[in-house]
Amino acid sequence: MRSNILIIFIVFLFFACHPALREETKRPVEALVPVRYFFPSFEDDSAFSSLEEALKRNLEYFEKIPPDRHFKYGRDTYTLRDVIETQEAFLSLIREGLKTEEFKRRLKKDFNLYRATGRAGNKRVLFTGYFEPLFEARLAPDETFRHPIYKKPQDLVEIDLSLFSEEFKGKSVVARIEGSKIIPYYSRRQIALEKALEGRNLEMAWLKDPVDVAFLQIQGSGRLVLGEGKTMSVGYAGKNGHPYRAVGKYLVEKGFLELEDVSMQSIRRLLSRYPEVVDEALNYNPSYVFFKNLGGGPIIGSMNVPITPGRTVALDYRLFPPGALVFMKSKKPEVNERGEITRWEDFSRFVVNQDTGGAIRGAGRADLFWGSGPYAELAAGHLKHEGDLYVLVKKREKR
Repeated sequence: MRSNILIIFIVFLFFACHPALREETKRPVEALVPVRYFFPSFEDDSAFSSLEEALKRNLEYFEKIPPDRHFKYGRDTYTLRDVIETQEAFLSLIREGLKTEEFKRRLKKDFNLYRATGRAGNKRVLFTGYFEPLFEARLAPDETFRHPIYKKPQDLVEIDLSLFSEEFKGKSVVARIEGSKIIPYYSRRQIALEKALEGRNLEMAWLKDPVDVAFLQIQGSGRLVLGEGKTMSVGYAGKNGHPYRAVGKYLVEKGFLELEDVSMQSIRRLLSRYPEVVDEALNYNPSYVFFKNLGGGPIIGSMNVPITPGRTVALDYRLFPPGALVFMKSKKPEVNERGEITRWEDFSRFVVNQDTGGAIRGAGRADLFWGSGPYAELAAGHLKHEGDLYVLVKKREKR
């Protein structure tokens, strides 16, 4: 799981506040359509070295899965060998250093291109972003660091409902067993305010602020700065099974924010200004995320390989093949020396489908991993722009 959710706050804020965006494609055959004409420019705004790194990690993943695995690209099916040859051929192509027109000609000649069908009603893809946040934390609580993050509890169970009836295929529930009863797992309010997990030795670390805990959970992963030069990366390990309810939606409904002003940064500013509403706002969302210790290593995506800043995209795992080579077109922010966004400019680049996320549903949603640092946080916190998304796979050689 994205990072295994790894979702930036704006994904939930924007997505949950717009009911029309909830319509989604539910079958792989509907997610991608072949492109016969009107190919994109295939211009890339970033250095290919980072793309090579992402593709090499893909190939490591493909080497570990069963050789009889097949992948759905819309209505077409490709073998593992087809996908591996796609990645290898593309790596060879970018290493040739071709000029733009020749590069585009070779791609049209050697690769099949598919376009994501997008959201119902407008056929565009909504791009959002995520990043690796840094949070101050400690391994033991004190007067400053009082808000824990938890490991996944052993009494949390996921029940596959398809085992009971075909009509529940693909559905499951998260629960706990109490005596002879199966009941919903503890909500955020029960865990955060009523201390339902206290005393069970599940605490991994303590953070300064409950808002930090909530943001870390929405991101699904992050790096904890523990003091004395020590850090620890944590990643998604599971959740309590309750539905996500957007804090941004709550603040809009209560009149604290206008919908167009909702962003990760505006949420932080508002909750800092009105600490008396923090508990109610955060616990409006009953969903709660648990973590695992990733040591000091990089963020791991849903394919269990490290994700690459600017080159990893998270898509709906039910619709798009893992590791797919993707070309995207959207917008990115230009920032001045004061760290302010001055405008949004068009950009395009090749990325790789190496992740997924709880809010990334349908053929019209994509989440770009920006990495870490001030620009990454700014871009991820504000990106909510439409664009186009294509998937490439090498043409089979005629026999």
